[in-house]
Amino acid sequence: IREINGNGSAAPAPAPARRRVAFSISAPDARNVKLVGDFTSWDQEALEMKRQANGSWKATLAVPPGEHEYRFIVDGQWADDPKCTLRKPNPFGGENCLRVVD
Repeated sequence: IREINGNGSAAPAPAPARRRVAFSISAPDARNVKLVGDFTSWDQEALEMKRQANGSWKATLAVPPGEHEYRFIVDGQWADDPKCTLRKPNPFGGENCLRVVD
């Protein structure tokens, strides 16, 4: 989408505002949990999650509106978000979790 600016030339439309989104997983016996997804370019080192007192792990980040695919890595093993009911097939024969951000 392009808009016409004050001098009559086309200017790019402003990017939609990013939204803060919290991700969490219960893994009381885990030593390390990471959040990976399209918002990290699937970089397995991207987002270290913080252990909470109740044994869950949490990360909050700002993402643009839209659909975002993600998974967790718990002690080196890929894991799904058990609270996520929306899934999308991935190219590895499994599924990615899907979060829709308004």
